[in-house]
Amino acid sequence: MKTRLFAAVAASILLISNAAPAAGALKTAVFAGGCFWSAEHDIEHTKGVTSVVVGYAGGERKNPTYENHEGHLEAIKVTYDPAVISYPQLVDAFFHHIDPTDAGGQICDRGPSYRTAVFAADAGEKTAAEQVKTQVGAELRLPIKTMILGPTTFWMGEGYHQHYADKNPAAYMAYRVGCGRDRTLRAVWAKPPGGSATGR
Repeated sequence: MKTRLFAAVAASILLISNAAPAAGALKTAVFAGGCFWSAEHDIEHTKGVTSVVVGYAGGERKNPTYENHEGHLEAIKVTYDPAVISYPQLVDAFFHHIDPTDAGGQICDRGPSYRTAVFAADAGEKTAAEQVKTQVGAELRLPIKTMILGPTTFWMGEGYHQHYADKNPAAYMAYRVGCGRDRTLRAVWAKPPGGSATGR
């Protein structure tokens, strides 16, 4: 009897240990990094990131669309595992995939909807994001123009924009190369004279 009971308990423990993480274990963060195709493409391979979707954030207009999202920024919603990557680490990774010194857009994409921002969900995240921004400023030795903003409603983008780089690799790479994104980011994050390497 005791042997059967022990076996049942052991089996239950094994099932529990192999179960998926409890609901709510993952967290989300919203960023605006210029062209949302590139923002999604660049951060989705970060360790601890489980999924990324593109859309619009920061504006007052409800149900924005690609053709009509005035007031909103092109944005991404990142789902991540905080047991693998902390929020400050995620914010730091985001900064290193953009030109945070550019106040008027990103690379060849100009205008208000392409400005960069971190949307903090609460006071703790805002403090953490501000600290990362300060560190980035010291690292680059330049004024940082990326905005640290409060909570926002994230509006999901159209299906054809989701994972655009993966679904349309030739078209996306033609855009990326033509825009000069990689060349610009290498220059932004290059080793400064007498400084330490900053690239990721």
